[in-house]
Amino acid sequence: MLRRKPPYPGIVSAALLTLGVLLLILWGSLYEVPHAYRYVRAQAPNGVQLHALAAKPEEITLKALAGPLSSYPEYGINGGFFYGADLLSIAVMNDRPVKGDPGKYGSGWFNVKYPRGTLVWDGAAGTFSVQVVSSASEIQVSDRRRYFAQGGVSMNLQEDSRWPVAAKQENLPFGDEKRLRSGLVYDQSGTVWLIVTPTHCTAAEFRAAIQGSLAPDLVKEGIFLDGDGSAQLNAAEARLTGDSRSLFQMIAVQ
Repeated sequence: MLRRKPPYPGIVSAALLTLGVLLLILWGSLYEVPHAYRYVRAQAPNGVQLHALAAKPEEITLKALAGPLSSYPEYGINGGFFYGADLLSIAVMNDRPVKGDPGKYGSGWFNVKYPRGTLVWDGAAGTFSVQVVSSASEIQVSDRRRYFAQGGVSMNLQEDSRWPVAAKQENLPFGDEKRLRSGLVYDQSGTVWLIVTPTHCTAAEFRAAIQGSLAPDLVKEGIFLDGDGSAQLNAAEARLTGDSRSLFQMIAVQ
């Protein structure tokens, strides 16, 4: 028996081609989202490789997550420390924690257990600071409706003799072990740097790489964020997945 050829094969081919184009456009709209950052990759003399997104503070948004960063169509990096689904570091936008109500445990309102270095952008004053606090209620800003605050552990980039003491006081996890690491840093030009390294390094090695290889001529200050498998980055230029564990907070560049 002879098989009949499908009618109008050219029309079928054109339809399939159109469908393919539409799928590509959809993929691009989800994963190649517009961004307002400058991507920097640097290899420090001590061997630590840095991947950084440099942005203006107005482009930064702190967000709650519930999965690996790579599963989200967002550009940015991991946030602070967490346990289970509870946030252990401050993560506040305009006096609202990213994961619940003010004053609620695990919401991002507290640096749990220890006063810790918290990077603060005061939108009304146009200034950055690192403030060592236990809760968002202690943060000093000009207008509580115009700021963000991300908790971590103080880097003390301008005080080499001070930083080991502060790291111990603020209980920096596994500071002397070779781990993946991340951080949030600002410089005197008003740029904020979202930084992740895929290099297993100590906290001191990571800090030294930032001092010497990112905006080396500018005064900088910042905080360590979560590390090891949580050290994750999404960018158009690179993707660092850590161990692909679920995260519960990120620092996004819009």
